Amino acid sequence: MASLDDLKKRIASVKSTQKITKAMKMVAAAKLRKAQESAERGRPYSEKMNNIILNLSEGILDKDDAPKLLSGSGNDKIHLCVVMTSDRGLCGGFNSNIIKKAKSYFDKLSADKKDLKIITVGSKGNDQLKRVYGDKIIANISFKESKNANYFDADKVGKMVIEKFEAEEFDICVIFYNQFKNVITQIPKAQQIIPLNVKNSERDKSEDSYEFEPDEDEILNNLLPKNISTQIFKAMLENVASEQGSRMSAMDNATRNAGEMVDKLTIEYNRSRQAAITKELIEIISGAESL
Repeated sequence: MASLDDLKKRIASVKSTQKITKAMKMVAAAKLRKAQESAERGRPYSEKMNNIILNLSEGILDKDDAPKLLSGSGNDKIHLCVVMTSDRGLCGGFNSNIIKKAKSYFDKLSADKKDLKIITVGSKGNDQLKRVYGDKIIANISFKESKNANYFDADKVGKMVIEKFEAEEFDICVIFYNQFKNVITQIPKAQQIIPLNVKNSERDKSEDSYEFEPDEDEILNNLLPKNISTQIFKAMLENVASEQGSRMSAMDNATRNAGEMVDKLTIEYNRSRQAAITKELIEIISGAESL
């Protein structure tokens, strides 16, 4: 049984931890509102961009002469997976859920005899994947210095992906991230961005067809690279909101667990203290009776 002094130290230590987790929960809650607003504002823009490109693609007469970012390289042998996680921990299952989704996709590629290349965005994803897939990781990008998710960082990733595609280093590119739903729920997503998955993409059918000037090919050549960066930026915004929501939930659970542990330790301390007092009283009474 632990001594009274040890129990006192444990209670003080848990209370100190509880203060930290409570503070982290409040910070995450403050950041979550802004991150959620940014993610919700970014969705219509990325969806509209996607709709315009799909609308343009329907007007291309010669499909064989379509831009490579839209039609692809003609093969599906080499897959580039961009796994987007956080640079910081203490956010519950946020990172592990993305990694689990990515690993499931990797296993499917392995079963189909496809080649795999990985770009990790965020140090936590790189730390978890390099143990098994270290030889597949071709780049690790971290934006730890950036205070907020921004388009310039997303554009850096987008340009790297496009450069590797133009160098014929891969055929298909898929990004992995968490879509924010609410504080408790974040949904792991796998989205193909190269080539644009026209068949499975949802387009707003209520939109009328437009006449474009100049022609579709020229507009697509300008829009498609921007769309890559836009979709990556959307994923980054979703990730930031999901990370803060997951951290808020995790720190709330940690705070409550710390409170329960303090209660249990306090009960144990009181019982040990009462046992010690009772033992001393018995010794005093026994000593008095022996005289």
